[in-house]
Amino acid sequence: MTSTTPAAGRPTAATVYGYPRQGQNRELKKSVEGYWKGRTAADALRETARDLRRTNWQQLADAGITEVPTGDFSYYDHVLDTSVMVGAVPERHRAAVAADPLDGYFAMARGTQDVAPLEMTKWFDTNYHYLVPELGPDTVFTADSTQQVAQLKEALGLGHTARPVLVGPVTYLLLAKPAPGVAADFEPLALLDRLLPVYAQVLADLRAAGAEWVQLDEPALVQDRSPAELAATARAYRELGGRADRPKLLVASYFDRLGEALPVLAKAPVEGLALDFTEAAAANLDDLAAVGGLPGKRLVAGVVGGRNIWINDYEKSLGTLATLLGLADRVDVAASCSLLHVPLDAAAERDIDPQVRRWLAFARQKTAEVATLARGLARGTDAIAAELAANRADLASRAGSALTHDPAVRARTAAVTDADGRRAQPYAERTAAQRAHLGLPLLPTTTIGSFPQTTELRTARADLRTGRIGTAGYEDRIRAEIREVLAFQEKAGIDVLVHGEPERNDMVQYFAEQLTGYLATQHGWVQSYGTRYVRPPVLAGDISRPDPMTVRWTTYAQSQTSKPVKGMLTGPVTMLAWSFVRDDQPLGDTARQVALALRDEVGDLEAAGTAVIQVDEPALRETLPLRAADHAGYLAWATESFRLTTAGVRPDTQIHTHMCYAEFGDIVEAIEDLDADVISLEAARSHMQVAGELAGAGYPREVGPGVWDIHSPRIPSVAEATALLRKGLGAIPAERLWVNPDCGLKTRGWPETRASLENLVEAARQVRGETA
Repeated sequence: MTSTTPAAGRPTAATVYGYPRQGQNRELKKSVEGYWKGRTAADALRETARDLRRTNWQQLADAGITEVPTGDFSYYDHVLDTSVMVGAVPERHRAAVAADPLDGYFAMARGTQDVAPLEMTKWFDTNYHYLVPELGPDTVFTADSTQQVAQLKEALGLGHTARPVLVGPVTYLLLAKPAPGVAADFEPLALLDRLLPVYAQVLADLRAAGAEWVQLDEPALVQDRSPAELAATARAYRELGGRADRPKLLVASYFDRLGEALPVLAKAPVEGLALDFTEAAAANLDDLAAVGGLPGKRLVAGVVGGRNIWINDYEKSLGTLATLLGLADRVDVAASCSLLHVPLDAAAERDIDPQVRRWLAFARQKTAEVATLARGLARGTDAIAAELAANRADLASRAGSALTHDPAVRARTAAVTDADGRRAQPYAERTAAQRAHLGLPLLPTTTIGSFPQTTELRTARADLRTGRIGTAGYEDRIRAEIREVLAFQEKAGIDVLVHGEPERNDMVQYFAEQLTGYLATQHGWVQSYGTRYVRPPVLAGDISRPDPMTVRWTTYAQSQTSKPVKGMLTGPVTMLAWSFVRDDQPLGDTARQVALALRDEVGDLEAAGTAVIQVDEPALRETLPLRAADHAGYLAWATESFRLTTAGVRPDTQIHTHMCYAEFGDIVEAIEDLDADVISLEAARSHMQVAGELAGAGYPREVGPGVWDIHSPRIPSVAEATALLRKGLGAIPAERLWVNPDCGLKTRGWPETRASLENLVEAARQVRGETA
């Protein structure tokens, strides 16, 4: 690559939109959970939070980030923080918030025994969950910028150049839903004119506190938007941009191309735009040129992928940045979105081969990449010659690695036919065979798979890793746990049992550690929601299954009971979505490789006598592309990969799948195309909405809409579960309705699990009697 011309003396900032919140050792998780349990005082929790923010800002500054974000830190969720900022507290939580703002905040997130929490769903097409704002015609917004101002002053007081980051008003309303009791067709965007003065007040408060710039995140604008929604966007930024008492405004979008919203924002009276130029959003480059660029404005260019963990291609990014220099007065360098979606530091992964580790960039490595690119843009490529040479070598190492290419795997995937992905018998014949085989009652009860992962289980797993106990001792502990879980389920009267998954660390990682082509991390924690953190494995190469993964423990469980025990697998789409997936081949090709490995496992489970096999696909909806034009292509390979996993079984083997926390109405046809015999879905927080959606679409198979919200510590009463079941029966006939929790029970404690499942079974008995 020849030396590029520097940016003509123009300033080039290096920045990011957000940073992982948890700390190097998940200090935030431990402190928050300690507060919930009464072991950590509120002041100690606040001090932990302050320490983490200071550490984050210093890490960013040390890496060369010249403008740090504030307001991205949260005790639980940044959308919930926005609801607090604008006073959108549901009526049922107002007393708790007034009595103690911190306890009230957590009550909105988690609920209490007497009060339900806010609904939770996925943040666009990521695995991060946000708390859905509840709004209605009577909602009154009030400004409370306390948190945003305090964090800004902290950063400024430490000597950092800081930029507050807020969820933008349009995205906030588009993410909201009608509050309970409000007509389902109410559109929260109708409240925009009521909300804008509150945002104007927050912006004025931030300017008074020392903010030169404030970032307003509008990722909802990368989705397909109606003319009315685009007009509302124009009105919002005309109103906010026209005020004299505000800081400079940077409107940010990410996850996809801005599309038809780009000219709207380009014309708006704001000082800057931040755009994603990676992967699906690469079209922003041509779109920006088509609208004549951003004369007179600042452009923050997201050229470092904020959602993947692969190193940046410096030469490609510098080429994009060089083109952008001609399209805006000022071009700054950033990651494509908040680094909340990646782990903190790849250097901590000592168990990964050092050469392979050089292919990886977690948050700390990405900030260094941003700073390097900013330096190259400002001073020319000669200033970063050593970094460019190392980057070329690392990219070449990955491209030529044997890990990424297995000829046997590729030959097998190439030989797949359409018939391999279709069950031999139609559903009507299968369901008759399954009913005869299983002998289940009307409204059969089951759980989703996992049971509480107790401290004792986690300790046993850690002791095995460190050698404090041997394999025999560990396996004795697992057998004892399986027997305990089965005994409880039988006593409670559950119809289709699970073994509880005590041997599994995570529903994706457990399988990834047994498949070729995957890399497991030791410290790669990423926030999923609240204090729930996961370690997504790295899907680095071609996938195959050397040995059975679940057959041994499932068979042992079945030997302990005469009731059917479900085999439990994670589906191919979720294996991709909840991993950091390779970016050097189409996702559909990778999904097919994973599906064939799982197909082998399904076949071995059936051969071992497993009559019910559940293949979970909670990520099917969340991975749906943000643009409608891309839906069909994605759903074609996603549903094919599920069928390829499950289609090889006999008609009397019952295939289940499970999904949770997503908007299912968009994918009802795809759910049917999975051709599963039974699907269980989250429904408790949304009050059985999904049952109506499936019924309205004519879904013909069996359904288990959840009657227990397991992401809250609340124990649902028999009356509550009964009411939900009756509502479900209004949409789904009794002969096709199952009774189950929303999701797995891994994060719950045993006391609430026992009480809740006993109430669930009693509710099923009562409604079964009414129906009979």
